Amino acid sequence: MNFFTFTFPAYRPGLLLVSGMLFLIMVWLTFSAIPPNTNRPFPRSSTTIALADDSTKLYLPDDLEASVWAESPLFFNPTNMDVDARGRIWVTEAVNYRQFANKPETRLDHPNGERIMILEDTNQDGKADKSTVFVEDKDLISPLGIAVIGKQIVVSAAPNLIVYTDENGDDKPDKKEVILTGFGGLDHDHSLHSLVVGPDGRWYFNVGNAGPHLVTDKAGWHLRSGSIYTGGSPHSTKNEASQKSDDGRVWTGGLMLRMNPDGTGLTVLGQNFRNSYETCLDSYGNMWQNDNDDQVATCRTSFLIENGNAGYFSTDGTRYWQADRRPGQDIFTAHWHQDDPGVMPITENTGAGSPTGIARYEGDQLGAAYRGMLLSAEAGRNVIYAYWPQKQGAGFALKRQNLISSLSKDNVNYKWNETGKDARMWFRPSDVTVGTDGALYIADWYDPIVGGHAMHDKKGYGRIYRIAPKARRLVAPPLDLSTIEGQIDALKSPATNVRNTGVSVLRQRGAAAIPAVRQLLTADNPFHRARAVYLLAQLGPEGRRQVETLLKNPDGDTRMVAFRALKAVLTPQQLIPFCGMLASDADPSVRREVAIALRDVPMVDCREALINLVKRFDGQDGWMRVALGTALDGKKAEVFYPELRKLFPEAPGQWPEPMASLAFETHPRAAVSDLIMRANSPAVSKQGRNQALTALAFVQD
Repeated sequence: MNFFTFTFPAYRPGLLLVSGMLFLIMVWLTFSAIPPNTNRPFPRSSTTIALADDSTKLYLPDDLEASVWAESPLFFNPTNMDVDARGRIWVTEAVNYRQFANKPETRLDHPNGERIMILEDTNQDGKADKSTVFVEDKDLISPLGIAVIGKQIVVSAAPNLIVYTDENGDDKPDKKEVILTGFGGLDHDHSLHSLVVGPDGRWYFNVGNAGPHLVTDKAGWHLRSGSIYTGGSPHSTKNEASQKSDDGRVWTGGLMLRMNPDGTGLTVLGQNFRNSYETCLDSYGNMWQNDNDDQVATCRTSFLIENGNAGYFSTDGTRYWQADRRPGQDIFTAHWHQDDPGVMPITENTGAGSPTGIARYEGDQLGAAYRGMLLSAEAGRNVIYAYWPQKQGAGFALKRQNLISSLSKDNVNYKWNETGKDARMWFRPSDVTVGTDGALYIADWYDPIVGGHAMHDKKGYGRIYRIAPKARRLVAPPLDLSTIEGQIDALKSPATNVRNTGVSVLRQRGAAAIPAVRQLLTADNPFHRARAVYLLAQLGPEGRRQVETLLKNPDGDTRMVAFRALKAVLTPQQLIPFCGMLASDADPSVRREVAIALRDVPMVDCREALINLVKRFDGQDGWMRVALGTALDGKKAEVFYPELRKLFPEAPGQWPEPMASLAFETHPRAAVSDLIMRANSPAVSKQGRNQALTALAFVQD
């Protein structure tokens, strides 16, 4: 397979307020950031696992063990997984993968369409023993994503995002709705990917670059996006770059999207990916993704800043990176346009590979050392990478480890078009997720190859590994959603979409849920604390007031989460006072979020906040640079340039780094003469002159 196409209850308000003051003092003392991890390598050993088709060793940390939780014929060819509140695993199958290339008579075939399977361990012995077909639908052609959101099962199957609803819990859909349609990439790996519920209750999902994506949300808002990319499928013969959406902006390549659960409010949150297989959100609201490359050993794992441009195509989507490569640029820099304005830093180059599912481990069940771990499945190199994100300026640094692999050493010689003759290299993790029991579940596509749209396994064999601690037995806990205690337990679940089940019912309680939710603000687990902040903001005026007090918390992560939580429930105009208050914050991540929030605020309302943000900019932080570029989007850059010159009155040849960096990032017409002077100044370094020339090349006529 090729997942990424290498071919190109009432409450008493008075009592609440009195007790709340004392409680919030406790919160100030206990709410702190995720403790840093030293990124030390875990001692690893191997576990031999007997399977139906072979005998495989998985190498993993000494304190963890692996077992086959499920395998064919309980399901076939897994592409994506999710977990429900009962701890069951839901799987999308792609048996009819790329029907135009893999003829039905040569492989396992499901003539009535692909299936969504429910797998269950009924006796809690650590192995699935029951398999149920939830739906078999001809509209499902190699679906690449699934999200179980209470009674709703959301399946990503280009061109459609489909919502099946099981009203009575009999594991059969009672209703089917195509909530969005018009995504490119029918039977194509660069198409519509999985959806996840964010901590704010909205739905987040991404698409690959197999456009065009011509989508209208339920409120009538139109997304129009494309690029130069065609091919990889007989259905992908036409595409178009430089299209404008209803927000007046040009969005290019693969996209990160958000919408309300009712299908309204479609919004672009990131662009210009190649084919990010999946994006995960952690409880802080951070977005994480991986992406594959163009056959040149430049895959990436990245923190995705809101409105971030990952830089695969030119800004307008009309050119590949090869056409834009400048003399002296290494391939990685050119591949992701890292020397262009408006492009976010690419956090880590993972080299050659085929990255797939991604998840953040926020639970405690595996042990304290694993809390906060970012997991990235790598099907090409037969491994699950692990990262412990470390704050770096307004972004993050990532350093990977091979956490789980079928090989004892890193497969650095992986080539996308080679068939694995060694069965150990048929371990092809297509997804990784966290169960309600806190164990890791890894879907294995299992095939000799994952490049060039090939699929050599004709049996459709697949399996799911379960990774759990050796020292104790993990069991999926029962969740009683009829009680507030059970709802809080659901909110604390390590399974992403299960915790939203708790959020949904607690939100319905309104202010009556505040006492129970705020107890989590002093929880030991910082992810639980972050979830409580987001939920409090959704519990009416009193909940929002409590979140507002956290904007003055001594911990930067707390202030950042509180600001994001308020941003999710307030209008841009209502958020302006908080932007002004935090524009000079000591934590770069807080200032980053303020800058992003100012994009659609008129200059007259945010001038002072922008000035304060610029005053704190060091000129070297690429994440903060692109955030400030977001704040100065469009005509605001022209209007603000005189303010920049007041702040930095030096001659262009003597500009300090903040001025040079912002002139490069925003490149307004008003800066042309200054940029020409700087490009010609012998006092400026070669790198500085190149930066000025690049900025001139991006000035709009």
